[in-house]
Amino acid sequence: MQLQGIDQIIFGVYIIGVILFGVWIANREKAATASDYFLASRSLPWWAVGGSLIASNISAEQIIGMNGSGFELGMAIATYEMMAAITLIIVAKFLLPVFLKKEIYTMPQFLEERYDGTVRTIMSVFWIGLFVFVNISTVLYLGALAIEQLLGIGLIWGIAGLVIYSACFSIFGGLKAVVWTDVVQVVVLMVGGTLAAWGILSVVGDGSVLSGIAELLNEVPGHFEMLFEPDDTYIDTAAATELATGMTADGTPTELQPGDEIKSSFNLLPGFALLFGGMWIVNTYYWGNNQYIIQRALAAKDLPEAQKGIAFAAFMKLFIPFFAVLPGIAAYYLLQKGTEVDIQKADQAFPWVLGNYVGPGFKGLTFAALVAAIGSSISSMVNSASTIFTIDIYNKFINTQASEKRQVRIGQMAAAGALVIGALVAPALASAGQVFQVIQEYTGFISPGVLTVFIFGMFYRRGTAKAALAVVLLSVPLSLAFKLLMPDLPFLDRMALIFLISAALMIILSKLTGKPQSAEDAEASQTGERTGAIIKDMRLRNGISIAVIAIGLATAVRLFLQPVPMVSSWVTYVFLLLSLVVLALIYTDKSSDDHKAIDLEPSLFRTRMGFNVAALLVILVLVAVYSLLA
Repeated sequence: MQLQGIDQIIFGVYIIGVILFGVWIANREKAATASDYFLASRSLPWWAVGGSLIASNISAEQIIGMNGSGFELGMAIATYEMMAAITLIIVAKFLLPVFLKKEIYTMPQFLEERYDGTVRTIMSVFWIGLFVFVNISTVLYLGALAIEQLLGIGLIWGIAGLVIYSACFSIFGGLKAVVWTDVVQVVVLMVGGTLAAWGILSVVGDGSVLSGIAELLNEVPGHFEMLFEPDDTYIDTAAATELATGMTADGTPTELQPGDEIKSSFNLLPGFALLFGGMWIVNTYYWGNNQYIIQRALAAKDLPEAQKGIAFAAFMKLFIPFFAVLPGIAAYYLLQKGTEVDIQKADQAFPWVLGNYVGPGFKGLTFAALVAAIGSSISSMVNSASTIFTIDIYNKFINTQASEKRQVRIGQMAAAGALVIGALVAPALASAGQVFQVIQEYTGFISPGVLTVFIFGMFYRRGTAKAALAVVLLSVPLSLAFKLLMPDLPFLDRMALIFLISAALMIILSKLTGKPQSAEDAEASQTGERTGAIIKDMRLRNGISIAVIAIGLATAVRLFLQPVPMVSSWVTYVFLLLSLVVLALIYTDKSSDDHKAIDLEPSLFRTRMGFNVAALLVILVLVAVYSLLA
């Protein structure tokens, strides 16, 4: 079903309105300096920070991709949202204060201040490549896919339209234009997404949304399991379609055999690893080290304002599964009840729901919400890619004396280039199934190493630049090696394993490349001098130890209680041994502090009462959800 009549009018008015609003913002507050263009003059209020965080995060990748996973896997995919809420609280309390203290523009900039220019440059190139070739292209593809289903517009034309739409307010206005359009778009997103969920749940529940949810819980209880068992499976919709037709998506004869469509749910979402283990790496890397996410907080008026904004975003994350997962589960329910469901692969679930179960007028608004999510995410990624290119590449290697005006101009050119390249790559994703899961797995090749470098850079005073460089460079080869050697090991567990190896390497290589403890420091430790510094150092070590326990030891315990089929039991002992080795290395290291170590006072991490109450409420909601559905 395609948009017609009133839906086309509503959709068209929205698109034109956002474009005009973005252009007006860009012209009214023209960016004169790099701070204006890349960090909105560090003037954002908390509600703009929180709204923009969600608008940037919830893209087509989220709405379409997670509904696709909801269709095949169920509510367990919502763990990404649930755990993201508590991760946001942790980032706001422990990571954000360090970034704001350093007054940085970009994540690579922090790496140079803590380590050296080589680490900064390597990560700059990596992040630009990730934004352009993975993130932007993925969001363009998924958005164009929805447009193709609903409007009948070809994939290529849909991609081109999204590029033009996003360019209107992301290239010339900088972060300020992006954020203020985000605020508008997140409202439309929440309303439109809710309408889509409301529409199909009302059908399932004979007019009542609550009855619809109850019906789903009763009739497809397997789709509400939050924690999978090792023998849980699902049907890969794309593979099932290929087997049924005998042809691949590009028209060639299939090579699949009966049974190939049955895949392991546990391998994608490995039980308790979603609560303890690799999921912490995914979320902490994304929310704490990701330029296009953390850039909003860096642009806040001050630290308390940024923390309030992040807490606001955490509450919104708890609501997202209502429209980012439930419609997909409802589509699966209708399929089981005999309804003719035209879904050849999982990522078509949400567009199908939107086309068939949202009424006239509301359909146009809901589709506008989908485009709002796409536009917000693309503009955020484009702005961040241009920020890193300008600050970390252009200013450092091409024109070290660039004027403020020239930096803004280069940022605009880089943004345009990122959009064009992302558009050229996007059509290649047409052969992917659950695009959301693909992104999570392959981003996981680098995220354990990057997270290690950031965490140890903040809280391990002995970490050296050479050790950080080695950890970053080895992250991808190690991930590839373990994927080939242990293909049945769930990717979240593989990420936890790489994190432990990276942590051990970070400590050992820092010890080998750093300075040994001086006689003066050794004597001070033995005589009790510098007690305050020693206590502070132990607190930092304890912080790293908690991360190791939450990821490493928790994974070992989970593998012992919940063994993975086809994975040898010795892997459990590897996790246990590595965790204990890292903990021993942390507490026995006697080398001197690195000369670029960050001096962190306990007062830096104090938060206001409002933030603390919000954090407690988020935790209570999570406990309630998992108590009811686990």
